[in-house]
Amino acid sequence: MESESDRSDCEGMPPLEDSDGDELALPVEESLVIRRTLQVQDKEDETNHQREIFHTCCYVQSKVRGLIIDSGSCVNVCSTTHVSKLNLCTVKHAKPYRLQWLNDSGEVKVTKQVVVSFSIGKYVDEVLCDVIPMQASHILLGRPWQYDRKEIHDGVKNRYTTVKDGKTITLVPLTPK
Repeated sequence: MESESDRSDCEGMPPLEDSDGDELALPVEESLVIRRTLQVQDKEDETNHQREIFHTCCYVQSKVRGLIIDSGSCVNVCSTTHVSKLNLCTVKHAKPYRLQWLNDSGEVKVTKQVVVSFSIGKYVDEVLCDVIPMQASHILLGRPWQYDRKEIHDGVKNRYTTVKDGKTITLVPLTPK
């Protein structure tokens, strides 16, 4: 294929010729590059789950809320905004502590806890969370939740599987789209 804009850029290049003198074939050096380019195929919706965070939505008091499962987190946390908007009852934390958050605000003092009941499809659960200011999501479930529920994480598919009431339930994340 050739366009008007291509003609001015390629004036210094030799013509494409094959052994008969017709202008058809590419020189061998250029042919390999083009052949390689033509062989590249688009892989549909194949993602690398290794770096993905498990993000989904859940229902809390019939309201849709964001939920993240992060096996790198040592705590289960709930955002102060979520707690105040839904008027959830908090209790004093039995062992207040300071949490280092990776943002500009630095340390956060954790003094309150809340029990959050949520559902994801047929999966219904209740978890004790520390209350902190957080913008990433409404609820973040860490290793304590995974350990208590004996959750199994499939890192390749980025899915969590648990057995509740004799039924195996698999939680899948929202698609990035």
